[in-house]
Amino acid sequence: MFEHKKLQDLNDYFLELKNRKETGVYFYRICTYNEQIHAFIQKYFEAARISGVIIEGKIANPTEKNLAYYSEMMGMDFQMSVGFFAFHLKKWLPRMNDGQRQSVAAAVYDALDALRRSGKNENMLRNAYIKFMCWLYYKFERIVNRLGKDQPPKILYEGDVSSYERMMLSILSNAGCDVVLLQYQGDEAYRKLDPKSIYSDEWKQQGAGAFPDYFNLKWMQNEILEQAKRERLCGPKPSVENCTNAWIAGKGLLDVLTLREDRGSDPAFFYNCFLQINGVEDKLSCVSDLHQFYLSIRKSGRGAALAENEISKPTMEEIGGIRRKNYDRKEHMLLDLSANISCSFNEELQRLMKKAFVGVLEEASLVQDMNLNKLTNKAVCLLCWLKRFQSGLFSKQTPPETGCFIYLNGCKNENEALFLRFLAKLPVDVLILNPGRQKTYPIEDPVFYEINYTDVFAMDEFPSDGVKIRMGTAAYHAERELDALMYQDSGMYRSQQYKKAEAVTLSTTYEEIAILWDQELKFRPNFSTMESVVALPVMFAKVSGVKDADVTQYWAGIKALMTKDVFLVKNAPYLKPADANPIKAHAAEFFKNRKLMREKIKSHKCYPYGALRKEVQEHILDKLALLIQQKTIKGTFLNGMEYTVISTVLNLPKEIARLLQKFDFTKKSPKFVYINTTEEMPSLEDAILAAFLNLAGFDVLYFTPAGYQGIESYYNENSMEEHQIGEYLYDLSVPDFNRESFGGRLSWREKIFKRGK
Repeated sequence: MFEHKKLQDLNDYFLELKNRKETGVYFYRICTYNEQIHAFIQKYFEAARISGVIIEGKIANPTEKNLAYYSEMMGMDFQMSVGFFAFHLKKWLPRMNDGQRQSVAAAVYDALDALRRSGKNENMLRNAYIKFMCWLYYKFERIVNRLGKDQPPKILYEGDVSSYERMMLSILSNAGCDVVLLQYQGDEAYRKLDPKSIYSDEWKQQGAGAFPDYFNLKWMQNEILEQAKRERLCGPKPSVENCTNAWIAGKGLLDVLTLREDRGSDPAFFYNCFLQINGVEDKLSCVSDLHQFYLSIRKSGRGAALAENEISKPTMEEIGGIRRKNYDRKEHMLLDLSANISCSFNEELQRLMKKAFVGVLEEASLVQDMNLNKLTNKAVCLLCWLKRFQSGLFSKQTPPETGCFIYLNGCKNENEALFLRFLAKLPVDVLILNPGRQKTYPIEDPVFYEINYTDVFAMDEFPSDGVKIRMGTAAYHAERELDALMYQDSGMYRSQQYKKAEAVTLSTTYEEIAILWDQELKFRPNFSTMESVVALPVMFAKVSGVKDADVTQYWAGIKALMTKDVFLVKNAPYLKPADANPIKAHAAEFFKNRKLMREKIKSHKCYPYGALRKEVQEHILDKLALLIQQKTIKGTFLNGMEYTVISTVLNLPKEIARLLQKFDFTKKSPKFVYINTTEEMPSLEDAILAAFLNLAGFDVLYFTPAGYQGIESYYNENSMEEHQIGEYLYDLSVPDFNRESFGGRLSWREKIFKRGK
């Protein structure tokens, strides 16, 4: 382990171990401020950013997910010995060498031994050990393989440390890290943990005073370090800057149409808009107004680009067009990737693009949990989108002329928000339209401006000159408003109001099946609608035996279930492996890397559901993917069973496909009744069909009067609820439910059918 040494000068921190007056590491608290200390913090911050760890705030406690992963990988064993710690570190942090592991293990032992001597029991020691191991993995893994090197890793902690954080920093210091604690409020809080300054030293400098109220690492980074880095990364500074929204009158579309010369006259600026309009001012004229607005933009000769509902993710071809390398530092990544930005006809515009690119990514890098890999992905995404829209927005124009980017119904996620903020730093008017007042991803930018109208108007397509324009009458809009009042949170539901649904399997008594069978789903227990998704309470059960051995009443009970939209199977097996199935030959193409290739399926010549409503097709594919993911069928992901599942679900009987087509998620559920009176086993395909229909929202009942094993034998778990209702009877014949009455009082339907015989 490494000994703590005394500083002669703060800059001794930057000496290599071999050049230090005494070989060892430094662990100091800085509680006062002057220009020299400021310069040191700036330099140390950069060193920690490159080859260390910066902690702003607390070290987050391990999450349940972190602890679960640790338990899965390492187990929960614990022994109070250096050898045990070193052995575990070899598996947990494999990038460390033997010497590094031994140093960390010894340092951990010392910390836990101090806890033991203070009276902590073994359970407390184990919890502390697991916390330290999780912190090493999730917070300090990037530096543990540098311990013991000639240039010690640097840790910079801002704020007041807790007891366990102090121990963690001491462990790392003893193992070979330099540590600096920045304590803006003085040393009082730390002294409660370490009254005699045993574990670290306080740096005292003559003439130093209290830290300024505004001082913190983010301020220093934003105001000093990052500005210099940005200028270095961006190359020569542009001769103009953006003046965004400061000149607008708050009139929305009219502001965007304002002529360049009427926006401002300072040659040092280009004047642009960055705004979002929520709702519409007038439902009757909003479509026409937007159409005329778009025509005016195009007529003026300004560049324009349009995105509707989402900015589609970069394609593989777009990503492949970005020149990139592997990066170990943010600065290297930004400098290298910014070389992809090219504007051959206007060098000034190219400088603006590079400056904006670096600027928004520097800001994004400050987000909590942002790492270099995530930041690189965001940078590549920005470049792909810039290349996609660049020719439309900048048609050989020069600042201060501005293009116009129109986004209908955005923004959807943080990458889109980043791209819109990037465009707003360029000579581009960024106009986000949200006529339906949908929930959008928040854009956090100090210059961003929003206009809010109370009226709403659903619009999926922007009325550009290439789109068929449809306008509603006053009566039409009044009807839509009444529709919204009646069918939103009222317990009443419009026909086919919901497009997505999730099945919830009910546990019932046998007697409740008949009660719930013909009820609308909205009246069943556990029905709900949440964020446009319906929870469908359905039954999925096996009924074994015959109550009181009364065959007549048994068949009468089943006949009572023969309501509308029942699909009945009377002979096992129903689907046979040898049946014609055009999907079988292509099933392997439809599932790659444990992912259903939905678009490939829908575009394939053998796809049978193209005539169904789009939402029904998506519902089928959603439940197919879920059936595979849940591994309901035995052998899934083991022997290619997933391909049998795919070929079965993509080859449903036409009658079942039609039941799905007409299924309204708030009305009565379709039914699947399977009766097996023989010793013949249902097929694997029958079991897949039943499990799929359960997920799709069918009530599924499997009757076996003999109590034999059935479709449930193909499932990994006991997915079906089983009702044992009576004596087992064998070799029964399934009657014709349309013709036989089974005694008792006839229903009006049976009376009619009987009269017609």
